[in-house]
Amino acid sequence: MIEDVSPQATWLALEENPDAQLIDVRTQAEWFFVGIPELSRLNRELHLVSWQLPGGLINGQFLEDLSAAGLTAGQPLYFICRSGARSRAAAQAVTEAGLGPAFNVADGFEGPLDASSHRGIAAGWKASGLPWRQS
Repeated sequence: MIEDVSPQATWLALEENPDAQLIDVRTQAEWFFVGIPELSRLNRELHLVSWQLPGGLINGQFLEDLSAAGLTAGQPLYFICRSGARSRAAAQAVTEAGLGPAFNVADGFEGPLDASSHRGIAAGWKASGLPWRQS
């Protein structure tokens, strides 16, 4: 079973463990239009590796893309998406492939919809006040 980790605990893990890595599995459009976690204060790199392709198909090259990004077995891997569903699936696939340990960032980058049907307010990376940027 994949463990959910809060955005704050993920930040702390990245801060304390040089082997820990954050992988954003959303689409390129989401990275560009919605924003991405900003790790420069930690002098760390965010890995952008889509779990799904436009149209919703699973990226058949996902594991190869992770390898190309320099991620290796034994590194703690934290996966983030919009709300935590795709990142959980990606973390599960990585675990089944023998990589990781893999974790799911709870509530993702934007979290669930709030009472006004907006994301980024109720929970998630943005709502937690963690650094992020938009192109």
